[in-house]
Amino acid sequence: MSPSLFHPDDHNGVSILRLCSEDGTNRLTRACVLSLTAAIRELTQDPGPLVLTGNAKFFSAGAELREIAALDGPSAYEFAKMGQTLMRALEEFPARVYAAISGYCMGGGLDLALACHRRIASPDAVFGHRGAALGLITGWGGTQRLPRLVGKAVALEMFVAAEKIRATRARAIGLVEAVADDPVAEAVRRIKAHG
Repeated sequence: MSPSLFHPDDHNGVSILRLCSEDGTNRLTRACVLSLTAAIRELTQDPGPLVLTGNAKFFSAGAELREIAALDGPSAYEFAKMGQTLMRALEEFPARVYAAISGYCMGGGLDLALACHRRIASPDAVFGHRGAALGLITGWGGTQRLPRLVGKAVALEMFVAAEKIRATRARAIGLVEAVADDPVAEAVRRIKAHG
């Protein structure tokens, strides 16, 4: 596990993976996606509840746009497959997986949160898929997972209009199941309460 991309921790039997990049935005670079996938697979060998989180300002700003801009057709396809592999590893994880979200949760970062089984947000969390504003659309499964959670109309607003959603609205539309001052602590509390 690479401490430069995320920091693994244990909180009373709950594994916590905290994204951490040098600039604090927790962008999902190719290296980060590969390392996270390997870490999830490693944890699957002896699965227990898992919380995925970031820092106070960024859960994740999403994919690294400079890497995306440099992709040609075949490498873009491989990049999409790489992201889909990570999202499936989270979605199929044999124990409960929570995303504990503070600050910005954008683009591929939102895809990452959507692949988790449950989502808890801090009051200042902001969600969005800004790809449409950049002429991009996610290839990591968010176009399927988001409408299942919030309905087609709201998902279209978020994808096509690149609308940002704040925590209280995210809770109202079912994107997150709770808003808490300390989403990691709340995720751990819920895991302990529900097994």
